[in-house]
Amino acid sequence: MSNLSLSASLSVRPDRSQFFKYESVSLSCEVQGNSAGWRLKRYTVSGDRSDCGRKWGKPQGSSCIVSLIPSYSGVYWCESGSGEHSNAVNITVPAGAVILESPALPVTEGDNVTLRCRYQGTPSNLTADFYKDGSLIRTQTTGEMTIPAVSKSDEGLYKCNNSEGESPESWMTVTAGAVILESPALPVTEGDNVTLRCRYQGIPSNLTADFYKDGSLIRTQTTGEMTIPAVSKSDEGLYKCNNSEGESPESWMTVTGETFIIICVLVISAWSLEVIHMSKII
Repeated sequence: MSNLSLSASLSVRPDRSQFFKYESVSLSCEVQGNSAGWRLKRYTVSGDRSDCGRKWGKPQGSSCIVSLIPSYSGVYWCESGSGEHSNAVNITVPAGAVILESPALPVTEGDNVTLRCRYQGTPSNLTADFYKDGSLIRTQTTGEMTIPAVSKSDEGLYKCNNSEGESPESWMTVTAGAVILESPALPVTEGDNVTLRCRYQGIPSNLTADFYKDGSLIRTQTTGEMTIPAVSKSDEGLYKCNNSEGESPESWMTVTGETFIIICVLVISAWSLEVIHMSKII
């Protein structure tokens, strides 16, 4: 699968990569524009490559409801008639009684992520050891652990075990934020018109956005951009934005009175030249 399309994505509900036998998952092809011709496909560990509704799953509009069994473990994705495809997701249905609940879809840097080690019996939340890339990272009596403000260094292969057994391993992907604020990196001059843009990395990029200055909401724009006419020193501050896909980092915008300074220098220079000329006459 090499022809990746940015206009299509596969969503997983609930968003996890491991499931107990007979649990259900909803897989949806979310396509920008015309979704006709897109199909949900899978490739299982047993080598079966097929579409939802043929040997497995129940189609419901653009979604597929799947009642899972161990032989359904594999890779799932959306594909168009022309061969374009969405992101792919690994789903694991172990024969054992312990799973690790971890996100199937990529998480964004800065998010808080909770991993749960679940036993199919009762109680489900036994004391658990959590591992990353084969090394023990934490033991939790509640059976769950939270990674605050995840970073790229948290990306890796996770598993857990408790008194009832061990879960399969699942990969957690961490991506950079998908929303940025386009604002001037250099100081702007008083009187200039300044446009700020809240951009999403996907499609469409210009979603409705809220703009904040120094932590307070100042404007909501359906176009995803806002213009400050004739900026003044009072517009200087810390800006950020958010839309339905997330929040941007904060950026400082500096406003200077550079034009006034230049005028002063020119006046002083002209005065200096006049004084020099007069001294020569004297």
